[in-house]
Amino acid sequence: MEGKPALLPGGPRCEEMKPPKRITGPRVNRRYFLGAGATASGLAAQPAATPLVLITSAAHAFAQSLAAGLQTGYRIRMTERTRVATTFDFVECPLANDLATRSLVRGVDAILHVAEPLPEDDDWRKIEYLTRGTYNLLSAAAAEQVSRLVYLSTLEVMTPYDADFTVSESWQPRPAPVSPVLSKHLGEFVCREFARDRKLRCVTLRMGKVVRHGETAGFDPLWVDERDVVHAAGLALQFVLSSAGAAAADWWRVLHIAADSPRGRFSVAAAQRILGYQPKYAW
Repeated sequence: MEGKPALLPGGPRCEEMKPPKRITGPRVNRRYFLGAGATASGLAAQPAATPLVLITSAAHAFAQSLAAGLQTGYRIRMTERTRVATTFDFVECPLANDLATRSLVRGVDAILHVAEPLPEDDDWRKIEYLTRGTYNLLSAAAAEQVSRLVYLSTLEVMTPYDADFTVSESWQPRPAPVSPVLSKHLGEFVCREFARDRKLRCVTLRMGKVVRHGETAGFDPLWVDERDVVHAAGLALQFVLSSAGAAAADWWRVLHIAADSPRGRFSVAAAQRILGYQPKYAW
């Protein structure tokens, strides 16, 4: 990264967020709603009862798949550093250290940080995005009282171990010195420090290589079906949104998400025990 200029806060401002969709049905006066006269039907008409989830890295097809899979249980807001065509509520934001990033996270109940760089990013910018960008995002979240986070990492931080070992979350990561893996590992560190300071309750999901069962040939112990990962992300969101424990473990969890295959290298027992993760697809 030597010789590269540091990214400075105050880059292009976020695009204005789209206004909320008009709600059909009877209108509810705010004063009446907040008072004792609120009716059951009026309460049911309020969309705020459904948690709002911010999903990052909207330019990636997998982020769009996550949004599509989670929309039945959550309101979705997506963001990216460049404009993206999507049917979901979208805010373009460079994740700088500014008020625009705070505006992005304001009112959000949880963040699903897909944490994938743009295809055109060079090695330096990939690491910059997963470190400074993640730090700016979580700082803004803490300032806006957003305290629930699911961070998507990669099982490739564990692949240097001998292939004959079954590796669990208690093993120390050994990330290869390549930007796609190292950047994810550094992003984990950022999330962990916020969790240790009790600013965010975080679940980190270390995923295998996301594919579709039936569309792959051969075998790779890192494969995990996209539908299983979407399911795991939904379970992780449920966990962070419902967990109220004061123990350190309730603030910082790392879980492996892979196919539950007898030929797999990575144990998913912790995800099964803590989240109820039950993958449907295996090779």
